[in-house]
Amino acid sequence: MRGYFNRPEETAAALEDGWLRTGDIGRMDNGSLRITDRKKDLIKTSGGKYVAPQELEGKLKARCTLLSQVLVHGEKRNFCTVLVTVAPETAESWAKQNGIAWEGYDSFIRHPVVQKAVASAVESLNGELPKFATLKKWAILPVDLAVETGELTPSMKVKRKVVETKYKDILDGFYANEAA
Repeated sequence: MRGYFNRPEETAAALEDGWLRTGDIGRMDNGSLRITDRKKDLIKTSGGKYVAPQELEGKLKARCTLLSQVLVHGEKRNFCTVLVTVAPETAESWAKQNGIAWEGYDSFIRHPVVQKAVASAVESLNGELPKFATLKKWAILPVDLAVETGELTPSMKVKRKVVETKYKDILDGFYANEAA
């Protein structure tokens, strides 16, 4: 892109050293640029380290098909944590496939097999992360996130600030002792 037609100020703001500033974070992967996150979504821990939450969220969902939504948290905190949800429409069939008697969604998300599946996925992901980006604590939320409740955009992206505000007590509880 050479610039915006007859708008030099906007061109100067959008271009830097001949590159279009999109706000995307990426890396070169076998000669191809791979977009991994948005600059505005980066988390800066209290230790000054930057964590790309969307990349971690995607990797965690790939490790545990039970998960519906994932939100990595850690802005200005000593460590990163994660909130996850389970899609209610898949919970019952997952329970049957894994030998769990279905007694309702609330008991399902507290079942030791479900807790172990999430813990295993988090531990697996942590094994490939630098120490500052590891997910020290996690929780399964009592309900799935939804567009209707304002927690997801129409394109099904998590509204980070909305979820962090709604589940502030859980997140603050993760950091109550700050020694993890």
